[in-house]
Amino acid sequence: MQSRNFSLIFLFLLIFSAFAFSEGTRSWEQSSFADLSKGTAKGVAIRSRGGLELAPSFKALTTTPSTYIWDIATDPSGNLYAAAGAPARIYRITSDGKSTAIFQPQELQVQALVVDKTGIIYAGTNPDGKLYKITPPAAGDAKDSSSAWHSSVLFDPGTKYIWNLALDASGNIYVATGDHGEIFRVTPSGDHSVFFKSDEAHIRTLTFDHQGNLIAGSDGSGLIYRISPKGEAFVLYSAPKKEITALSVDAAGNIYAAGTGEKQVTPAAFQMLPTPTINITPAPAGNAGQNVTIQAGPAPAMPNNFPGLGAETGNSEIYKIAQDGSPSKIWSSRDELIYALAFDAQGRLLAGTGNHGHVYAINSNDEDNYTDLLQASASQVTAFAKTANGSLYAATSNLGKIYLLGASANSDGTYESDVFDAHNFTRWGRLEFRGKGNVELFTRSGNVDNPDRNWSEWQKVDLSNGRIAAPPARFIQWKAELRSGDEIPQVDSIIMNYLPKNVPPDFDDVNVQVGVRYLAMPKISGQDPSVVNPPPPTIHDTNSIGVKWAIHDDNGDQMVYSLYYRGDGESLWLLLKSDIADKFYSFDASLLPDGGYTIKVMASDAPSHSPGKGLTAERESTRFEVDTTPPLIEGLTASQVGDQLRVQFHATDSFSNIKRAEYSIDAGDWQFIEPTDQLSDAKTENYDFRAAIAMQSAGSKDSDEHVIVVRVYDHYDNLAAAKYVLKGK
Repeated sequence: MQSRNFSLIFLFLLIFSAFAFSEGTRSWEQSSFADLSKGTAKGVAIRSRGGLELAPSFKALTTTPSTYIWDIATDPSGNLYAAAGAPARIYRITSDGKSTAIFQPQELQVQALVVDKTGIIYAGTNPDGKLYKITPPAAGDAKDSSSAWHSSVLFDPGTKYIWNLALDASGNIYVATGDHGEIFRVTPSGDHSVFFKSDEAHIRTLTFDHQGNLIAGSDGSGLIYRISPKGEAFVLYSAPKKEITALSVDAAGNIYAAGTGEKQVTPAAFQMLPTPTINITPAPAGNAGQNVTIQAGPAPAMPNNFPGLGAETGNSEIYKIAQDGSPSKIWSSRDELIYALAFDAQGRLLAGTGNHGHVYAINSNDEDNYTDLLQASASQVTAFAKTANGSLYAATSNLGKIYLLGASANSDGTYESDVFDAHNFTRWGRLEFRGKGNVELFTRSGNVDNPDRNWSEWQKVDLSNGRIAAPPARFIQWKAELRSGDEIPQVDSIIMNYLPKNVPPDFDDVNVQVGVRYLAMPKISGQDPSVVNPPPPTIHDTNSIGVKWAIHDDNGDQMVYSLYYRGDGESLWLLLKSDIADKFYSFDASLLPDGGYTIKVMASDAPSHSPGKGLTAERESTRFEVDTTPPLIEGLTASQVGDQLRVQFHATDSFSNIKRAEYSIDAGDWQFIEPTDQLSDAKTENYDFRAAIAMQSAGSKDSDEHVIVVRVYDHYDNLAAAKYVLKGK
């Protein structure tokens, strides 16, 4: 019974394997995040679990002369201030996008800033960091004039780096520094003290929780500290990553931290350190100052170089530390590097990333649930700041821009899919749409992979029947236009049905090997026929002939093969084997009489098409020879001449040349012998040779009996042997 069940299962698998790809009409589905992220979204967000929806509005407010913006903050009047580098500036940006440089320090960049309740700006610079106090102009003075703003050094910590600033309710400034991992507390009047000393090299980022505790993230061991107002510190979490790049706290008091870089032990002089690498070289003669090259990507920090963001170009994680102190990883990416965290008006956690300028919305309760909200026309999204109406400002680097990220979704947006290659001239069938709301779909097609090179115009898809109006071609693309309405628009999946024009398969090679047998490979039910399988294992078998072929089919159809053979001088091809599914076949060489042959392999894609619609191709092998018959030994005689034996015989093969001959006397070692003409180059060879007789243990050699054995090989190593017994006197 068990054997019968196994047979039924095996039969089912064979049937499924035969029909899994036996389809004429095919489909291209776009629904997963991996597929949709290959397209181009404008005002449209991509959900991690698949599908499209309208994204928040995202408008460029201003572009600054600086390449990098590292931090932003707003004042009580709603004006925005941006800390920038290359060149180092603080920009004041009004709600209408007007930008004015109000502070230009001697240092290479302004790394961080905060604004207090009175509009005073505190800014940290790098390298050889200093804390500056920038006072607004007096009432009535022009605020868009840099000369009207007064700046002074409030505090010089004597460290190389100032990474971040935080402002408490009393107006005290907390300064996160590098080289010695210290946090300083500085009063508005400039009084200062070491608030916390870490055993890490750098304190990278700061924020406050709802209880007034300072939350700090380090670089080195990826530690997240909670530091009380008295300076008492507790490590909340030692993250798997080496560097904490951003912190944020939600309305419920949960702490969110972004980490990047792999923890590793490196020599101190070559330690990987935090955010852009800046190489300083002497200025050309006649120029004042220095030439500054800023590289925003991660780089190993050599001695004298400004630190870079670890050794990673991506590979970031976001952690949630709940109110009870329990940590969990809520998001990770192998490609994105997180620079900033913030919460939008809906309470969603947003992550600003590089080096592709994306903003993600993260579901803090589900690691696999997130949305790729938007992409800036810059490499890195480096900072966020809240506006009075619930929107967010977003700052970018490479280029140094300011965007306004709206609190509500766009009224409309478009998405263009990746280009689909059907590999052959193709007829397009019906488009299947799953989604809701006000969504319009369009398609266009062409015969080159670039849509800008004379493709058809966009043609609207009638969703009542789904017919695709794009003309037959090799390539196709679809576009979705989403518009707000009574129902929130979204696209869940797009399936495009198509039928490629069938083309015959094409052989690359047919190879025949005599003396080889291929071992059967295990069958994988439903395997894609386009998958390239490894060559089958072989064993040496002189009684077998192995045939192997390589073939490709542009339609990816399932193939079935037939083998034919034809002898030299014959005109008729004889069937050897049909209905072969593999791309190899072995058979018994004795099925073919000795002679020269050619094998023909015929391929058919019939299993993938309706009866009579399949196409075939064929390919002949090079000529090969079969010889399974051993030579014939005749006339073997021997006689004793003194202390030698004279042996004579005649060897003949019906098809191939005699290759070699050997003899053995009285079970001695085999000895090579040459034919009488010394050349083994014919189907018939004569042998006449003399061999010394070994002394026997008893009697004389003249009266001994001797056994002479000879063996002969033909060109294909078929062996014949014969024995002659020479009687003693």
